Amino acid sequence: MGQKMDPREKTDEAVLPLTGHLEEFRRRLIYCLIALALASGASYAYIEDIIAFISAPAGKLYFMQPAEVFFSYLHTAVFTGFLVTMPVWAFQLWCFIRPALTDKERHWVLFFVPAAVLLFYGGMAFSYFLVLPAAIQFFMDFSSPSLQPMFSLSAYLSFFMSFTLPFGLAFELPLVLLILSRLGLVTPQGLRRKRKAFIVLDFIFAAVISPTGDAFTQTMIAVPVLILYEGSIWIMKWLDRNGPAEP
Repeated sequence: MGQKMDPREKTDEAVLPLTGHLEEFRRRLIYCLIALALASGASYAYIEDIIAFISAPAGKLYFMQPAEVFFSYLHTAVFTGFLVTMPVWAFQLWCFIRPALTDKERHWVLFFVPAAVLLFYGGMAFSYFLVLPAAIQFFMDFSSPSLQPMFSLSAYLSFFMSFTLPFGLAFELPLVLLILSRLGLVTPQGLRRKRKAFIVLDFIFAAVISPTGDAFTQTMIAVPVLILYEGSIWIMKWLDRNGPAEP
């Protein structure tokens, strides 16, 4: 009797033993770390311009300790290097998982991986240009004749990173919902029925990831996520009507 063929055609890379996969993972990770080191070094060469861009919403910054500037520069250079090399990390992830995927799965991954990077960048840009200036102004309004704002370099950079990164992660919501939809785990109708529960969870999520814990910042995080949730429902309905191929 002839043996039935597996519909998934695997390449030699896909059937590597565990040690082979670990070696491949190590090689891809080294590529990413090299790219990160190079990008961080290049970022350090322009660190003053980067700091000026980051601190623009807050204005003039100060340093309180002798080594604060040096370590803040290093921290910022690595942070910038990671953001710059996110496409490299995404590409190496794609190269690592590609041999184990079918043609249809590769088609979807080629869409989802770049989309995840772009959505993350979009979330951080939204935070920097629209939300961060309003948040800083909100906090500065608490100043008084006896209390004047004076941001230290390290404290502001820590606030900036912890403020913008959650927006980058939150903007991945449409992609997560689309993946769950393609897997048959959620439907547009089900998401609409659970809208009230999502609103509650949305504000809980905003409270958890908010760097300050105040109601203003939580709302500024929760409202865009809610808009993305509604937009995801419309996109899923459009995809269902147009009958996309299943991955």
